[in-house]
Amino acid sequence: MNIFASFKVALIALRTNALRSVLTMLGIIIGVGAVITMVSMGSGAERQVSERLQSLGSNLLMVSPGASRQGGRRLGGGSGMELKEGDATAIARTIPGIVLVAPEVRGAAQAVLGNINWSTSIIGVSPDYLLARDWEIEAGRFVEEGDIRTAAKVAVIGATVREELFGESLAVGQTVRINKVPVQIVGVLKAKGQSAFGSDQDDTIMLPLSTAKKRILGQSKAAPDAVQLITVKVQQGVNMNAVMEDIATLLRVRHRIANGAIDTFSIRNLQEMQEAGQEATQIFAILLAAIASVSLLVGGIGIMNIMLVSVTERTREIGLRMALGAKQRDILFQFLVEAVTLCLIGGLIGITIGTGGAILVSNLAGWPTLIRVDMAMAAFAISGLIGVFFGFYPARKAAKLNPIDALRFE
Repeated sequence: MNIFASFKVALIALRTNALRSVLTMLGIIIGVGAVITMVSMGSGAERQVSERLQSLGSNLLMVSPGASRQGGRRLGGGSGMELKEGDATAIARTIPGIVLVAPEVRGAAQAVLGNINWSTSIIGVSPDYLLARDWEIEAGRFVEEGDIRTAAKVAVIGATVREELFGESLAVGQTVRINKVPVQIVGVLKAKGQSAFGSDQDDTIMLPLSTAKKRILGQSKAAPDAVQLITVKVQQGVNMNAVMEDIATLLRVRHRIANGAIDTFSIRNLQEMQEAGQEATQIFAILLAAIASVSLLVGGIGIMNIMLVSVTERTREIGLRMALGAKQRDILFQFLVEAVTLCLIGGLIGITIGTGGAILVSNLAGWPTLIRVDMAMAAFAISGLIGVFFGFYPARKAAKLNPIDALRFE
């Protein structure tokens, strides 16, 4: 009997007991559907984390102040203001493999336009900040070197600030007051969305570094040229760890830090953070799939159970076939095809339900999902393998029946 004839006989056998076949397939349907839904959610979360980390910029090192001391107490990291604009200049000039360096200061302020006001974050930046963070201008221009030299009262706003203050009106050319200082809007940034840490990257106003320090946020008590963060963009293919070590060595020399003393700065590699985030979400997706796969195991056991019942019910049929010349491998193949057919049909239904479930979760709950064709194909193949694995014992039992005993079976 060829495979097509066996498949046809299998469909007839399954249709004879349609309700029982459907109930038997439920385990496979639920298992495959759960795997597809869970993997889609895990893959969607992985992609979202990756996109949010990438939105911060690629090949970036973040140099920030270390901890400061106050009254003998050691404060948290970033509480000091030991970094200076000169450090950024020295890094750019002396460390090989660097594309650009962008110092910045940060704070918060109230932006006022007429009777509308909005509390937002303030960032004092250099012109290189835009390239360092892979950001784009939607309208107008970005901060320029001339703005830095003259501490010009100009600003570039994020999409959220534009929406809150201006709505659908044109923002470029308008003037807003920030901490009572009138500032002209010269540019609007393209929307970036949330960062990997959950903050709204578009809820910001960027000013020339000198303007933010002298006019808006106020000078640091530590030093007039102090900065809170230095972003370093490294060339593609350059060893990030080597650049980190070179920067650390340079800053230790510039800050006169003795050997063995605590650094007054810290350096973070965003690429490592991105890899760690992707690894965490991959583990999350694998765990979800593993949990959902338990249903497949239960479904496989159900397949084995129903096939054993089928062998018992069709014992006389098996004996008759053997008496008419059917060989053991024919009987084995026939029952194996029935088990695989049962699982494959259940797998197809499960893939459909799982895909629909993932789309439903995405639309109703707003969770990120990613439908993966390769995972759907893998789930279909696995459902077939489950049919082979759990159907082999019942098929083998049927093939080993003695024809005479089978014909006598009541």
